[in-house]
Amino acid sequence: MLLAPCLCIQPSPAVRWLSRFTGGVNGNFLRRNLSPRATHGERTSTRSHTSSAGSKPVRIGCASGFWGDTATSVPQLIYGGKLDFLVFDYLSEITMSLLTAAKAKMPTLGYTPDFIQVAIAPFINDIHRKGIRVVSNAGGVNPLACAAAIQEVVKKAGLDLKVAVVTGDDLMPHRQSLKEVKMAGDGSIGRLPSSLHSMNAYLGALPIRRCLDLGADIVVTGRCVDSAIALGPLMHSFGWDPTEYDLLAAGSLAGHLIECGAQSTGGIFTDWHKVPDWDVMGFPVVECSSDGSFVLSKPPGTGGLVSFGTAAEQLVYEIGDPRCYLLPDVTCDFSQVVIREVPGVEGGAVKVTGAKGCAPPHEYKVCATYLDGFRAMAVCPVGGPRAVDKARRTAQSIIKRCVRIFKQLGLEDFSSVNIQVLGAEDTYGANAISQGCREAVLWLAVHHRQKKALEFFSREVSPAGTGMAPGLTGIVGGRPKVSPVLRPFFFLHPKSQLKVDIHVDGGLVESLTEAEPDAPVLEAPPAVEDAPDAELPCGRHTYRLEELAYTRSGDKGDSANIGVVARHPLFFPYLKKHLTASVVEEYFSHLIQPDTKGSVTRYTLPGIHGLNFVLQNSLGGGGVASLRSDPQGKAFGQMLLDLKIAGLPDLKSLVD
Repeated sequence: MLLAPCLCIQPSPAVRWLSRFTGGVNGNFLRRNLSPRATHGERTSTRSHTSSAGSKPVRIGCASGFWGDTATSVPQLIYGGKLDFLVFDYLSEITMSLLTAAKAKMPTLGYTPDFIQVAIAPFINDIHRKGIRVVSNAGGVNPLACAAAIQEVVKKAGLDLKVAVVTGDDLMPHRQSLKEVKMAGDGSIGRLPSSLHSMNAYLGALPIRRCLDLGADIVVTGRCVDSAIALGPLMHSFGWDPTEYDLLAAGSLAGHLIECGAQSTGGIFTDWHKVPDWDVMGFPVVECSSDGSFVLSKPPGTGGLVSFGTAAEQLVYEIGDPRCYLLPDVTCDFSQVVIREVPGVEGGAVKVTGAKGCAPPHEYKVCATYLDGFRAMAVCPVGGPRAVDKARRTAQSIIKRCVRIFKQLGLEDFSSVNIQVLGAEDTYGANAISQGCREAVLWLAVHHRQKKALEFFSREVSPAGTGMAPGLTGIVGGRPKVSPVLRPFFFLHPKSQLKVDIHVDGGLVESLTEAEPDAPVLEAPPAVEDAPDAELPCGRHTYRLEELAYTRSGDKGDSANIGVVARHPLFFPYLKKHLTASVVEEYFSHLIQPDTKGSVTRYTLPGIHGLNFVLQNSLGGGGVASLRSDPQGKAFGQMLLDLKIAGLPDLKSLVD
């Protein structure tokens, strides 16, 4: 996750963790119940060793990239992955908003029930038998309740498994002391929104490591950075010190590549047509060595594909400056990472090396949400001649009718309205090439400060089926639902002011606080686009970007990123010359917030022959605050594939 620019030139001293055992927990309890244990039944003493080249590789499989991922992932990893650790990543900013709303309605909710019912309960006996240890952020905004549900599963199975919980990411109990905060974007001082709904810090891997050191079989966290669920087990297994920054960066990269599940094993790959057997899609496994190198693969007999392209796309997913990828445990430099395909492996495999690291930031990033009015959305299929025109006029008429009603009732106008006709390439703006079609889908989303106003809107959509255009065949999902908008608000919180609690088997056993670092993290110079290679030849050929590169896009708040990776190293100099920040900004100008010229920044990843573009203010608010059909920019990379680059030589002949 991108917090702020910095420069990896001055390591800080060792991270100091201040531990205190809480009341009611005595040393006998700790010695009896918290003895560390190794995987696959191997019992060892407390892991205090330093990393060594002779350490056994550690295998970690990720069975979930989001809340709602397929149930087929867990059995393939348990029975075919030869795992030491099984990890699950469930959380995003949108998911946290949903879980916060769920807990507000019922205090016992707020975690992801799929983790209990689908992932753990059916397989708990085999997980235990194989000695696999589990780490997940499924706790959401209620990790203690999640752990209690797991303990019920363990009890019913008649097993003796230790369940540990990490808490402390929830800052809502401290809201009164946080009148002013340091903003994540520019470091300025701001005030918390008055309608604050939630605040959760992105914790790191150290608390997870501590849980494993204490002998936990299953570790549940609330909000943490996604990659920490892999880095924590690696720090525990290899004894990596908190100041071995290159190793922590490598472990974070391993976590980053698997954190989104099948996205690194052929899911949403640019060359999707070359990926076999989506119905039995393989999930990622990393086999990590103590020197930080690792091999990414998937279980045998599964679908999907692991290749340079699939791994490189995931590397650039949702990052900012690859030289300065900020995490709570380490500041990573991924710009020189090298990905090489490993021959002879069924389904493909790649070896990944070259991650570098330096001291982490002194602050946690915090994602707060606040109530910002209400939203409603209508999705209506429209058929017949001139379907696009009918859909557009229908939407405009519904809005006009509602505005007239609002005036009569003394209500203000909509805060914002988004009308898209899917099928007419509205998301492409001036780049659209669609002709008239006989099938279209109206996407009509609105925002208003008052719920009452949107209830009128909701009722006025259905009458379009009888009083407006012919061919409107229904409303997907029925009458539009009015829901609150939880808008994200990011700020920074000093690590030294946050206490992280470790619970084991229902009891609070330890509290951790990271000490104030001695040395500041220095700021990095702004990104400057590399100068084109000298004497780069020109020609008469024109190529679509898809012929030259892979792309992958994602989101961070209201910003999107698009990673572009050359299909061949010889293409990279031409991409650097022709695919500039200004070209990308012009291509997406219709989606970027007005009056934000210079909102696209380009970064370079020479190790994978890649470019990364960050588009500020391009998602209409992002997440649940956006009214667009693509609020997370997932299609931005696909849209860029149609960009034509002219004046090139015959590049295909260079690689034949």
